[in-house]
Amino acid sequence: MQLTQEWDKTFPKSDKIGHKKVTFQNRYGITLAGDLYLPKNAIGKLPAIAISGPFGAVKEQSSGLYAQTMAERGFATLAFDPSYTGESGGEPRNVASPDINIEDFSAAVDYLGLQSNIDRQRIGIIGICGWGGMALGAAAVDKRIKAVATSTMYDMTRVMSKGYNDSTTPEQRLQTLEQLSQQRWADAEKGTPAYGPVSLELKGGEPQFVVEYAAYYKDKKRGFHPRAINSNAAWTLTTPLSFMNLPILTYIAEISPRPALLIHGEKAHSRYFSETAYAAAAEPKELVIIPGANHTDLYDRLDVIPFDKLTMFFQKHLA
Repeated sequence: MQLTQEWDKTFPKSDKIGHKKVTFQNRYGITLAGDLYLPKNAIGKLPAIAISGPFGAVKEQSSGLYAQTMAERGFATLAFDPSYTGESGGEPRNVASPDINIEDFSAAVDYLGLQSNIDRQRIGIIGICGWGGMALGAAAVDKRIKAVATSTMYDMTRVMSKGYNDSTTPEQRLQTLEQLSQQRWADAEKGTPAYGPVSLELKGGEPQFVVEYAAYYKDKKRGFHPRAINSNAAWTLTTPLSFMNLPILTYIAEISPRPALLIHGEKAHSRYFSETAYAAAAEPKELVIIPGANHTDLYDRLDVIPFDKLTMFFQKHLA
């Protein structure tokens, strides 16, 4: 793997942490790339947090910002690129899968728990946007994860299979499945997958939340990164197939008795994902709504993201 060694994040490097690139394998043999952040002058075995997201982003964006900030607050943190994206391995490129991406979180836990300076009994995870749903799915199945937090969470299996606010009709779903099935013939005949148009190239008239996405991912002074699908590329056209009948939050109640913290913006179009997940989860659980915040404010706005709340949550539950 050819990993960039220069600092190419969308945020400045902190002088309070140490940083290095790492690689590790998931259960399917895919090599993942990550950024390991460690607080300087730390003593003893540290609590650790694995972080990924948003959906279509890379570790140099929001997840890296979360990781560096939490490392400043005393945690070993690992921001990683999911399988088939960023600097991580897997072919073809720009494919997502609920199963594989949930596994990616557990593989990150594997890596952290094997480090001599990390306490494997004190590992938590944070999922942002679409990887919030993956994080909840990982915490439900992987009992090594002691605490899980999500920020501006999306359940990608729900939105792909049912549409926003569950608005997709049975006829529309059937039509989508028919299109995806026919696309498989086209891909099989060509021998390579087809991709959609470059993400978030606005033409006017888009919904406000799409405009907000573009304001983050396309702005080179904010969130643009050349390896990010949402900044510079597109998913394969058949990526939705594995999401259409795999509801990843079916067993969310099985996270209990380990705690779950769900954070969302008051003005976010996606707020209902966290509210319904919170309702389905078992205690201990907490839902924090950030006044006035939209979906992407929680990607990078240091004055909006409740890092004090996240710190207290993990200090308590990874003690």
